[in-house]
Amino acid sequence: MPNEAAPNDAAGHDALPLSGLKVVEFTHMVMGPAVGLVLGDLGADVVKVEPMDGDNTRRLMGSGAGYFPMYNRNKRSVCLDLKSPAGREAALRLIAQADVLVENFRPGAMEALGFGEAAMSALNPGLVYCSAKGFLSGPYEHRAALDEVAQMMGGLAYMTGPPGRPLRAGSSVIDVMGGLFGVIGVLAALIQRGKLGRGQTVKSALFENCVFMVGQHMAQKVVTGVAPRPMPVRISAWAIYDLFTTRDGEQVFVGVVTDGQWQAFCKSFGLTDLLVDETLARNTGRVQARDRLLPRVQTLFADFDKADLLQRLEAIGLPFAPINRPEDLFDDAHLNAAGGLLDLTLPDDRPIRLPALPVELDGRRPGVVQDLAKPGQHTREVLASVGYGEAEVADLLARGLAAG
Repeated sequence: MPNEAAPNDAAGHDALPLSGLKVVEFTHMVMGPAVGLVLGDLGADVVKVEPMDGDNTRRLMGSGAGYFPMYNRNKRSVCLDLKSPAGREAALRLIAQADVLVENFRPGAMEALGFGEAAMSALNPGLVYCSAKGFLSGPYEHRAALDEVAQMMGGLAYMTGPPGRPLRAGSSVIDVMGGLFGVIGVLAALIQRGKLGRGQTVKSALFENCVFMVGQHMAQKVVTGVAPRPMPVRISAWAIYDLFTTRDGEQVFVGVVTDGQWQAFCKSFGLTDLLVDETLARNTGRVQARDRLLPRVQTLFADFDKADLLQRLEAIGLPFAPINRPEDLFDDAHLNAAGGLLDLTLPDDRPIRLPALPVELDGRRPGVVQDLAKPGQHTREVLASVGYGEAEVADLLARGLAAG
C-alpha cells in the first residue's frame, strides 16, 4: 500500500536495503549521529558506543534538547570506558566485525584513543571509516567548528539575514547536510568495496557542505557580474513570490512562477485587467511591474480568511504555504496520514512523535525497529555478539569498564 510507514518490527527492517550492514558509531551532537540515523533507518544495525554516563548530548538543554531524540533512533547503545584497556578491547572487537565506523570528534581524538583511520584499516581492511568534521583537508582542517561557525564562514548567514545582520538558519541545516553527505560517501565507498575488495576513508565537513549550498549565489555573481544581496532584500526572480496577510491576521506564502500559473491566478480571482495586459504576459514583464502588482495582490488577499485563501490557491494549483511553527507539524494532516511522523519513547518514558526519513522505498516510509535507547541498554547483548561470555561481561560491568 503506498504512503505507509514500514512496519515497526524485525521483518520490516530485514526488508530494507541496508539490512545486514554493521555500523559502529562514536558520535555526539548532530552531524555524526545523523549519519547513523540514516543508515539505521535504511536497515543497518547501528551500535552507538557511548561514554560510561551516556552521550553528553542526552543532557543538553535549550535549543539542544531535541538533538538526541531526533538523531538516535534505530541504534543500540553500548557504554564503554574507552580509556581503559578492557574498554578499548571491547570496542576493537566491535570494529573488527563492522562494515562502517562513524565518528565526529575533534581532530586527533580518535587517534589518541587508538581508533584512528590507519590503525582501524589495518585491523579491518574492509572497513569504511567515516569522519564527520568541521573542515576537509587544508589549512583549516585542525580547527574546531560548529554549525553556526560554518554558516558564518560559508556565506549562508550573510544570505539569510537582512543587510548588516547575518543570521544563522533556523535549524541545524549544515550539521544535517554534513551527515547526509557522509551517508552518500559511505554508500559510494561500500559499492566500491565490492569492486576493490577493501574499505576506505570517507570525510564530510561542515564548512565545505555550507559552501556547496551557497554555490548558486557564487554562480550568480559570475553569471550576472553583480554580487547577490541577502535573501530578505534580494531581487526576486518572480513578481508574486512573497508573504501576504489575510483578513484574520494570518500569513500565507504565495508564488506565481510560470506564465500558465499567472493566467490561472488572474482568472480565478477575476483580475481581468491584468490578464489582458500584454506587458504582464511574460515573467520578465511581471518582475519589472512588481512594485505595482504586489500592493494589488496584498489588498486582494486581505479580503480572504486564511482557510478560504488556502482552499482557493490549492484549487488553482499555485505554490502556497501557511506559515507553520515546528509544533504545528505534530497535527499536520499530511504527515499524520502518510507515515511522516514516527512514534518513539524518550529515555524518561515519555512518548514523542518525530519526523521519519523523508524518502519512500516502494511506496513505504522507513519506520522504527529500535526505539531511543537508554545509556548502555544493549551492552550485554552486543558484547555477547562479539564473543564475550556472561562472566566476562559481568566482570566488565562490576569493574566499571562497561555499563548497562
